[in-house]
Amino acid sequence: MPLSMAFIVPHPPIILPEVGRGEEKKIKKTIDAYREIAARIARLKPETIIITSPHATLYADYFHISPGKRAHGDLRRFGVYNVSIETEYDEDFVRTLSLIAEENGIPAGTMGERDKTIDHGTLIPLYFINQVYSGYKTVRIGLSGLDPIEHYQFGQCIQKTIEKTDRRVVFVASGDLSHRLKEDGPYGYVPEGPKFDKMVTDAMKTGDFLSFLTFDPSFTEAAAECGLRSFIIMAGALDGKSVKPELLSYEGTFGVGYAVSAFEVIGEDKNRHFDKIYIGNEREKLLTLKENEDEHIRLARFSLETYVKTGEKASLPDGLPEEMLNRRAGVFVSLKKHGRLRGCIGTISPITRCVAQEILRNAVSAGTEDHRFPPVTEGELPELVYSVDVLAEPEQIESIDELDVKRYGVIVTSGYRRGLLLPNLDGVDTPEQQVSIALQKAGIRPDESYSMERFEVVRHK
Repeated sequence: MPLSMAFIVPHPPIILPEVGRGEEKKIKKTIDAYREIAARIARLKPETIIITSPHATLYADYFHISPGKRAHGDLRRFGVYNVSIETEYDEDFVRTLSLIAEENGIPAGTMGERDKTIDHGTLIPLYFINQVYSGYKTVRIGLSGLDPIEHYQFGQCIQKTIEKTDRRVVFVASGDLSHRLKEDGPYGYVPEGPKFDKMVTDAMKTGDFLSFLTFDPSFTEAAAECGLRSFIIMAGALDGKSVKPELLSYEGTFGVGYAVSAFEVIGEDKNRHFDKIYIGNEREKLLTLKENEDEHIRLARFSLETYVKTGEKASLPDGLPEEMLNRRAGVFVSLKKHGRLRGCIGTISPITRCVAQEILRNAVSAGTEDHRFPPVTEGELPELVYSVDVLAEPEQIESIDELDVKRYGVIVTSGYRRGLLLPNLDGVDTPEQQVSIALQKAGIRPDESYSMERFEVVRHK
């Protein structure tokens, strides 16, 4: 039995009268839309309700599906002791989903549960649903730090599980939008906040799930959004389906965006396989990039691809510019995949005989030795975007006022500890941020004595 309806809902505790104590009246449109969603679910009489929540157990490289027979949750952490929810889990669905995910190479399952209690991202949707409907089972799913496309593909596994188990199922994607809509809001204001909310609600209105996949990670991080990956899993569960989209409400009263939307499945549509469209578009972009790469980028790519494919380190190819062979400098090689950092390693001062050798060495290190990421696999190589920063000689500075985040990188030193941050990085807007991050990387406390140097780079991309 195919999925017939999916919904996007927010999860602000203040929406409940027990928490809001009158403040909830300021988001009446959201409450009314929520009640409408709950009424539609009651009419559909689903056997199983799937909820994806940003506040369920989250891992960087794994989708956690809540295990067990049942779970309980309350709002004690919000100072409320008279609201609680208990739900029964659909254990058969969870087992089948875990198997299908494994068969499709998606890291997902019930291992590693850190907290059995129902999170508020799950509790609040169930609060509204339980007012008008009961007798269903729940599947609670957390998000992950994996790429958006992998969230979409996990959603496709959910679709296959629905069809295999032959359940009447509705999907509820829980998630708020930007948390940075107003200066007097809990997280302040940035222009990316309202811009993100406008773009994502426009996509909800039209059912343009491809847009969910194409947001730039630095943009969504600046907007401090909460629910996008939840929405992407939902989109994957609706892969290949023609939908009737409806945005029931949007409000940003408290400086956080709350959207309620519904998607009714009305048939099949071969043009709505958004994973294939996205991957095809990305490959075209990468081909264009590769056609315009300079010698520095080509050498970095050649070095990492040779090592990953053969296990052997590459030798310098013929025909490199004299500038790369005769100059010594520190070099950083950075890798991105689908707009996200995938590795970055470099040398502050040169440790090889020339820039070209420095690139050969550091490209392999960026792909295999950055402890923040697993080593790059051969299957990832066609998806990587490279940049190479060649550092100028650092100069000592006495004050943070001598820094410019767009022009200069910074090196902080205290004894043997040394930390570096490159210039012109996404999300680093002030010298104070730049120095703070460099100190963290070096393991230097802000109240310790340290010296600073600045440097310029030539960035090849």
